[in-house]
Amino acid sequence: MIKMIIALVIGFLIGAACRWFDIPVPAPPQLLGVFLIMSITVGYLLTDKFIAARAAARSAMRGADRIELSTKEHNRN
Repeated sequence: MIKMIIALVIGFLIGAACRWFDIPVPAPPQLLGVFLIMSITVGYLLTDKFIAARAAARSAMRGADRIELSTKEHNRN
């Protein structure tokens, strides 16, 4: 949530600076430009969630492997 707020604030500041200094906006000022920015943001967020879930699954698998190994070692003794 913090990342989204920071991104919105930075986007607002860039847009304001472009207008204030009469610099062309770095995105098309049409509805297509809005959809482009939204699709980039949604793609970023979905990929972030996918990577986090994948890392959590790998971490859980490593933990299960450690438990399994320690149980086998305990059973040998």
